[in-house]
Amino acid sequence: MVIDPDTIAAIATPPGNGGVGIIRISGATAPAIAQHLFGKPLAPRHATYGNFKEADGTVIDSGIGLYFPAPASYTGENILELQGHGGAVVLDMLLRRVLALGCRLARPGEFTERAFLNNKLDLAQAEAVADLIASSTEQSVRSAQNSMQGVFSEQINQLVEELTELRIYVEAAIDFVDEEIDFLTDGVVEKRVVSLLGRLAQIQKTAQQGRLLREGMTIVLAGKPNAGKSSLLNALAGHEAAIVTAIAGTTRDVLRERIQLDGMPLHIIDTAGLRDSDNPVEQEGIRRAREEMRKADKILLLIDARDPDDEALLETLPDNVEITRIYNKIDLLNIPPTLEQNAADTRIYLSVKTGAGMDMLARHLKQSVGFNEATDNVFIARRRHLEALARAYEAVETALSQLQINQAGELVAEDLRTAQHSLAEITGQFTSDDLLGRIFSSFCIGK
Repeated sequence: MVIDPDTIAAIATPPGNGGVGIIRISGATAPAIAQHLFGKPLAPRHATYGNFKEADGTVIDSGIGLYFPAPASYTGENILELQGHGGAVVLDMLLRRVLALGCRLARPGEFTERAFLNNKLDLAQAEAVADLIASSTEQSVRSAQNSMQGVFSEQINQLVEELTELRIYVEAAIDFVDEEIDFLTDGVVEKRVVSLLGRLAQIQKTAQQGRLLREGMTIVLAGKPNAGKSSLLNALAGHEAAIVTAIAGTTRDVLRERIQLDGMPLHIIDTAGLRDSDNPVEQEGIRRAREEMRKADKILLLIDARDPDDEALLETLPDNVEITRIYNKIDLLNIPPTLEQNAADTRIYLSVKTGAGMDMLARHLKQSVGFNEATDNVFIARRRHLEALARAYEAVETALSQLQINQAGELVAEDLRTAQHSLAEITGQFTSDDLLGRIFSSFCIGK
């Protein structure tokens, strides 16, 4: 256990007035603070009703005290929770009394940080606490719960264990080069490395879905004026978010809407129509449109189905962002909605006005990012997790190349060590203090 001399305290409920307000205290002196406030010791893990008293015996409030002795607590330290009335003033008075008894104000996320340092949670589970609080959809809540319960960590730990065993095998082969069997060329290591790459790829795919559940996918609507971008924004948002007129160039600025598509959060960005213009306001709108496209996860290129010449427009779009062509206004041509998809191109023929084909667009958006409505095995993931997984995959891929081409055992062992270190960063086995500071400072106070 990490011994911290400080006892910390914070209001754990949101600001404002409410029926109940909670103050959380963690540290060695928590039981002594309970004795001062209630005038008696509290039984562990039992709700005790009483008065919270000032030093002179004046009653501040009445409520419930809960005491959890170390190490069987959230932080691994002595924890005291005071549940009183939720008025802002009365909570402030109670917090001042607690601080006067020797506590200090907790930093954002410090309770969960102490839980991590005391091995009550690993880093991925600790991050899931903040993600659960910030979840905006039922899907993301369930995925954050999966991460908190260790679904993500268990998979990472299994990979780390397999990498450890592989390193032992490879390094033993290096040390015993005079054995009759060449362990680096007998196919055993290669088979296990290939299997490891497959599992890493699958976890990357699931983690990407988890990131989208946490952050949402950013989609930019692009196209010529009057192609139907603002109408599509309104259809996806379910309300009149953008002004729609027959006048070309109505949208001059960037419009943003956050929506949910069957539980998947989406950031939809409507932009100015792409065309040559002498109007400085419209020029600025087009510049902003192109800037948003460069940062997008996906571009929906709206095209008037009556004028499908889009090749020149495609050449002006970013080449590193996935593009789906949406041929709108099929109701004017009396043609059915269609989805044409191959490895290099996706085209959807629909009518935003009548809604024909909008279900195809919804399915495509979910499929294009690997979204699955079933979240039994999906976990919340962050960009740093994806980056660590990518580094691990690259290192294992390099190890396979070294094995197949050079049979260089020392280089294979080093690449496997690099992969193991990258994966261990996810759960916090190898983590810098700077990274810990950035992660926990983003938490709310009291958690």
